[in-house]
Amino acid sequence: MPAKPLPDVVAPDLDVLFCGINPSLLSAERGHHFARPGNRFWPALHLAGLTPRRLAPEEDRELPRYGLGVTNVVDRPTRTAAELTPAELRAGAVALADLVARYRPRTLAVLGITAWRVAFDRPKAALGLQPERVGGARTIAAPNPSGLNAHHQLADLARLYAQLRDPVP
Repeated sequence: MPAKPLPDVVAPDLDVLFCGINPSLLSAERGHHFARPGNRFWPALHLAGLTPRRLAPEEDRELPRYGLGVTNVVDRPTRTAAELTPAELRAGAVALADLVARYRPRTLAVLGITAWRVAFDRPKAALGLQPERVGGARTIAAPNPSGLNAHHQLADLARLYAQLRDPVP
């Protein structure tokens, strides 16, 4: 099995495993998740109280010490997620379920409602807690933190991310 262009940051029994859609070209080049300067993932984590300070993308391997991890639905880096095919997203969903079953995070947070809808064949899904579990984990569809996502501001992301450690229903 070929190495992933951007390795997962994962450990057993995490509180939350964040799942991006796929790596940006810059993230793959730098070898760190959410590396684009306009991405709001790192500030949102801190403002949500999930990390004691704002981490830099280069510190992504530190996430497990805070009970967090990060992966992607699709491994292939692209300029935009719109370049991914539905078949890639569906195949990524199968691999993600296997990863989640192996590492057993309490919560899986898929960061991107459109990717969730396509990858998991849930065309009418809304943001928030999903009725099904992926790999046994409580699953939440959350907004993508990309700076290109103008629908949600940093404060919205922080508020939603803060809820991810709530007790599993």
